[in-house]
Amino acid sequence: MPNRSLAEIAEKMRDIDVAMLSTHSQGGAIAGRPMSNNQDVEYDGSSYYFTWEKSEVVAEIERDANVSLAFKGDDGFWVAVAGKAEIIRDKAAFEEHWNEDIDEWFEQGTDTPGLAMIKIEATRAHYWDGEDEGEVTLLS
Repeated sequence: MPNRSLAEIAEKMRDIDVAMLSTHSQGGAIAGRPMSNNQDVEYDGSSYYFTWEKSEVVAEIERDANVSLAFKGDDGFWVAVAGKAEIIRDKAAFEEHWNEDIDEWFEQGTDTPGLAMIKIEATRAHYWDGEDEGEVTLLS
């Protein structure tokens, strides 16, 4: 089967809430942690994750913006995304991606002191869906 489009992959990703975000630690090792996409699932190659500004993941991204995301869906569907991350500290951008479920973690909403948002722009996405696999290149 020919490679699927980003729209086809995005449709299968719609119900996946948690991704494993991998960064590079200060010593160069791969560091991974689960991150919720906060139901912001209209995937177009950009992913958004809220975190604390003083977290290790922010420090790692500021040292090396090359990251990866791993998603696991139902029925043997997997996606590995390579991309570039940036840290956003803009309240207006927070509000574009906020939903009330996030209040559990950040009680003052977008006014929470020390709030940051990670934006990841995918450069490529490799998928596996049973025996079908392929890759979509998004940016070069």
